[in-house]
Amino acid sequence: MKILLPFVLLVAPAAAVAETPDQAPDEAGEGAAIIVTGTGLALPPGTPAYGSVMIDRQRLLDSASGRIENVLGDVAGFQQFRRSDSRSSNPSNQGATLRALGGNASSRTLVLLDGVPVADPFFGYIPFSALVPDRLSVVRVTRGGGAGAFGAGAVAGTIELASATRDQLPGFSASAYHGSRDATELSASVTPDLAGGYVSLSGRWDRGDGFQTTPSDQRVAATVPAAYDGWSTNLRVVAPVTATAEIQFRGTIFHDERTLRFRGGDSMSEGQDASVRFVSRGRWQVDALAYIQARNFSNTVISASAFRKSLDQRNTPSTGIGGKIELRPPVGESHVLRIGADTRFASGDMYEDAYNANIPANPVTFRRHAGGQQVTTGLFAEDDWTLGSLVLTGGARADRWSISDGFYRQVNATTGAMTNSVYADRSDWQFSGRAGAILHVNEAVALRGAAYSGFRLPTLNELYRPFVVFPIMTRANPNLTPERLKGVEAGIDLTPLSGVTIGATAFYNRLDDAIANVTVAANTRERRNVNRIVAKGLELTASARAGDFLLSASYAYSHSEVDAPGMAFDGLRPAQTPRHAASATVAWAPAAGPSLSTTLRYVSKQYEDDLQTDILPHALTLDAVARLPVGHGVTLTARGENLFDETIVTRSAGGSMDLGTPRTFWIGVSVSR
Repeated sequence: MKILLPFVLLVAPAAAVAETPDQAPDEAGEGAAIIVTGTGLALPPGTPAYGSVMIDRQRLLDSASGRIENVLGDVAGFQQFRRSDSRSSNPSNQGATLRALGGNASSRTLVLLDGVPVADPFFGYIPFSALVPDRLSVVRVTRGGGAGAFGAGAVAGTIELASATRDQLPGFSASAYHGSRDATELSASVTPDLAGGYVSLSGRWDRGDGFQTTPSDQRVAATVPAAYDGWSTNLRVVAPVTATAEIQFRGTIFHDERTLRFRGGDSMSEGQDASVRFVSRGRWQVDALAYIQARNFSNTVISASAFRKSLDQRNTPSTGIGGKIELRPPVGESHVLRIGADTRFASGDMYEDAYNANIPANPVTFRRHAGGQQVTTGLFAEDDWTLGSLVLTGGARADRWSISDGFYRQVNATTGAMTNSVYADRSDWQFSGRAGAILHVNEAVALRGAAYSGFRLPTLNELYRPFVVFPIMTRANPNLTPERLKGVEAGIDLTPLSGVTIGATAFYNRLDDAIANVTVAANTRERRNVNRIVAKGLELTASARAGDFLLSASYAYSHSEVDAPGMAFDGLRPAQTPRHAASATVAWAPAAGPSLSTTLRYVSKQYEDDLQTDILPHALTLDAVARLPVGHGVTLTARGENLFDETIVTRSAGGSMDLGTPRTFWIGVSVSR
């Protein structure tokens, strides 16, 4: 009951506002126009102080892979734990990070969909395969620590995804693609108007025989391609309540299966998510939401020597419940004040069986069960003050967090002997905030600066679940403490010509008590808090439009070091962190007729491990998308991924390697009416 109380306290005020919304006198009359947007409240005027990058809907649709994680690669500095996407990576590797703060399978970046955190409650990974670009309107990426709602997880920044609005969704659309290695991608959506609002139902199914992730000289009889098969459905309903208020509902169901490296090395992730959001744009503006997530994950590990099952992570059910309420009282035209509260509850269990792969009978040796709970409840306030050409912004958060009911049990399947570890409950307060300013010198020049702090709790996965990626075993650590970030940045935005924008940002971030996979013995690592990671660097962005031609580009230089006195990796670059990353997209997109989009990406070398013994070489890739409308809403499309057929090393440990997506072609047809 005490876990659900913060959630109830947040949802109840939203329900009260829904029943008696604040209306201006001219809004209550029968003739008041009802406008349904399906969006949240408008961004505060101080938002540009934090150097956001926007990805518009057209760019989302022009992805050669059709995968949102690859589109996010347009923002130089975005990275996952591995270089592979959601077709050939273990789902638990799909953490999102920005600004070279170190590779980690858990997300250091807060990812929101319509204001709702989407990370897995147990692992912290992002279910990218369920985030279909066609369903989105825009993506806003803010690099650097964040405050506001759910800011407790935004140590490396925030990625905000917004669902497509009614004007962007045709009444009916469908597409079918066939790709290399017998891959198929089918999707459809229907969006009728209903009772002053609208309903949008969409579905997508992807499958493919997959490519060989194992280099040819390392393949054995048990080696198989990275086959994948996944689907997702999404229901979104937007309905008016008054002339200035609306209710938004979203429900998503997804299921994803993959096979990696060896026959029988199967993984599965699935989820059922639902959220309801109330938005009022009256004098007292309100944004209130509540959500629930039910997720699961399973994974079978195959021995790389005996090629039999060595571990069956057969069941990892988890639950996430949360909500927020944000109020914007009418405090005058020069101020936008945001006050509110949010809460997140996560619980999860891990059930796994270890096997003796060296015996042909492949018997079970140990049965393991681990899990725990987390609650974070925060209060926040933020104000944006406009003083002519100067905008000042500042905010603060106070979070009460707790980690409870943690345990790890192991039973010897032969003798029945049990190891039963129960961990002490922990709780504390954490305070964080941010402040920034943007000065519009003239129409062509804007100067900005910001300072911020933030924190992230270790995930249940980091606390309680060990894992093996041959030949390395990584141990969990129930004593991990929260990561804490402090950072500053300064930037300039230029508009030298109509349709041309250029941005530059210099930053310095310090992540104290950073959670890293630390080598403690041969082929053994353990999750530990290291003293700190210091990341500093420069980010450049540019965009231009000339007639039917469009250009967008970004570049990130990051100098990142681990500060760990007395440890072997002190002064080295964090694992999985490139020094240089760049992306450029050139598109020819006339209002009607054929179109072409090409994207060139570069990522410099990275190191697999904390000791910099295993290198991931640099990679340069080229993608392209060509469209040919043939009339009556029908369009033929050709897509190409990694057209240079670059060898992309995604994992390198002890001489064992995995590879990323090779050259891949797609041909398809879409209809929109």
